[in-house]
Amino acid sequence: MERLDLDIDTTGRELVDLTSSVAEFVTGHGDGLVCVFVPHATAGVALFETGAGTEPDVAELLDRLLPRDHRYVHRHGSPGHGADHVLPLVVAPSVTIPVAGGRLELGTWQSIVLVDRNHDNPRRTVNLRLLNG
Repeated sequence: MERLDLDIDTTGRELVDLTSSVAEFVTGHGDGLVCVFVPHATAGVALFETGAGTEPDVAELLDRLLPRDHRYVHRHGSPGHGADHVLPLVVAPSVTIPVAGGRLELGTWQSIVLVDRNHDNPRRTVNLRLLNG
């Protein structure tokens, strides 16, 4: 198994496109599966189109689903931080993507995106694990 841990600074960003980093990681390998995992209680990884207006749509959807207010029992940190702890129920902490000939088998418009709305902790680790086939 091949391993790489990315250190990501999310300061000022709730959505971080990881596609090029993951693609670079699998380049030169044959077939297999790559797992992208965020070992944090307040972040997730999603596949969606970037660059065509989806990002503000995603932010708006998350605002509606997980408002940043004081309704949460989990209340330490900044206002609405409880929503950050519920995020992984909506955006999973990992995705697994097929790799063929050292290339990600993503759909034409799919990107791999770190979703992190937790402004209290902008340092994130993203684990990449490639299981060769």
